[in-house]
Amino acid sequence: MHFPAPSVPEIAFLGRSNVGKSSVINSLVGSKLARTSNTPGRTRSINFYEVRKAGQPRPELLFSDLPGYGYAKVSREISADWARFVDPYLHQRSSLALCLALVDANIPPQESDRQLLEFLAAKERPHLVVATKCDRLSGNRLQQAMHTLGDAYGGVPIVAFSAKTGAGKDELWRRIWSFVSEIHPV
Repeated sequence: MHFPAPSVPEIAFLGRSNVGKSSVINSLVGSKLARTSNTPGRTRSINFYEVRKAGQPRPELLFSDLPGYGYAKVSREISADWARFVDPYLHQRSSLALCLALVDANIPPQESDRQLLEFLAAKERPHLVVATKCDRLSGNRLQQAMHTLGDAYGGVPIVAFSAKTGAGKDELWRRIWSFVSEIHPV
């Protein structure tokens, strides 16, 4: 697997198939950069997207959209993909500044998500949880879901996010830039 030469800080988007990784990327950049699909497990490689301010010749960040996991139909093949190129990317990528572990706010905490967070912690990769699809929950139910996720994932910072309404977008950008400036001071 050939990755782009390390240059600018990279933000990795990880999560179960159909959690909304591409939708979060598109919401953050304000355009249809990443392809979305109604079929879980479509992303079968790491897709890299340059993020730059309007009019800037060089990117400021690189977003990496990693293959999803946990969808029964494709999980065996994706497990092989993870071993072949996702693990090396997460282990060795020098420009990887932050891993965003996307979880669906509408479902109970999943074992596969907990395992991903343990893996990132063991590899000492900075990470936070993005609880997607939060627009589907009312105020009290969203607070309850966030509390449940917080308990399940041991105090990892969590941002409630909706690609549909834009809720959480500003907070997520703040956290991304905070991690980037800590690791790659300007």
